[in-house]
Amino acid sequence: MSLIYIKNMVCPRCIVAVKDALAQEGIGFTSVELGKVQLQQDLGHEQKKNLMGILKSKGFELLESPSAALISQIKALIVSQIHHSDKLIHVNFSTFLSQEIGQEYTSMSRLFSQVEGITIEKYITQQKTEKVKELLIYDELSLSEIADKLNYSSMAYLSSQFKKETGMTPTEFKKQAKPHRKGLDEI
Repeated sequence: MSLIYIKNMVCPRCIVAVKDALAQEGIGFTSVELGKVQLQQDLGHEQKKNLMGILKSKGFELLESPSAALISQIKALIVSQIHHSDKLIHVNFSTFLSQEIGQEYTSMSRLFSQVEGITIEKYITQQKTEKVKELLIYDELSLSEIADKLNYSSMAYLSSQFKKETGMTPTEFKKQAKPHRKGLDEI
């Protein structure tokens, strides 16, 4: 059994697409998660080349370098936790990532910053901001509920982070995101 890493897997649909690619090439696997696949056996040269082509056509990339694989794994865990999990983690992200990946956070953080040009914390903030935007557009939760859902210490902290990232408050974003509907007198 061998483990391969795949770049750009960010959602449950990506898992389905990668499973389809593996099936198309007749490659056996035991599990497919965001960013990684546990294969039943090592890939031959031709299989690997074909799989790379199929994955590329679907917007994915087979990662060869251990550094690229680690960064992809970090991103996949963050995206999965923020965008696709309803369970709050009860530790900070640095501890969560260290536990999940089994490496020291400081070395992961240094590598991430060198390769990506931003810190892991900044990447987490960007992902949380995107999730806040999504939840504001859905208009199903109050700002306080969104802060709780995304594990912010307070609604005020969420608002200040959001404004730093987007240049507007959550309320301003919500008003701007709602399509303007014409009144009868405007038709």
